[in-house]
Amino acid sequence: MQVTIGTQDGETFQTEVDDASQLTGNKIGDEIEGGIVGLDGYTLRITGGSDSDGFPMRESIDGTGRRRVLIGEGSGINEEEDGVRRRKSVRGNTISEDIQQLNTQVVEEGSKSVEELLGEEDEE
Repeated sequence: MQVTIGTQDGETFQTEVDDASQLTGNKIGDEIEGGIVGLDGYTLRITGGSDSDGFPMRESIDGTGRRRVLIGEGSGINEEEDGVRRRKSVRGNTISEDIQQLNTQVVEEGSKSVEELLGEEDEE
C-alpha cells in the first residue's frame, strides 16, 4: 500500500507500506501512529484514499465496499454547475486490503523531519 503524507507546511511525501494489516479497519478521520509508516514519534490523520481501480474513499459511506451513490459535491465529483448530481462508484470510509493508496496528514510532529526519517534525497 502506498501512503501519501502531507505535512503542515504543504509538502507531501510518499512511502510504501509492506504490511498494511495494521492499517486495516481504521476509518477516515482516525489518527494513527506514524511508526507504522516509518515516522516514529509522529501522529497521522487519515484523510482519504483510493482502491486499486482508482475509486476514491468517501467519508460519508460506511464500510469497506464499493457502492454507486448519488453525489452532489465532495470527493469523487467535479461539477461546475450548482445543483448537478451524478451517480458515481465510490469506496467506503474503512480501510481494507483493497485500498491501494492512503492519504494522511501530519497532526503531531516528531523530533526529526519527515525527510530524514523516510530517507528522501533531493533530486536534481
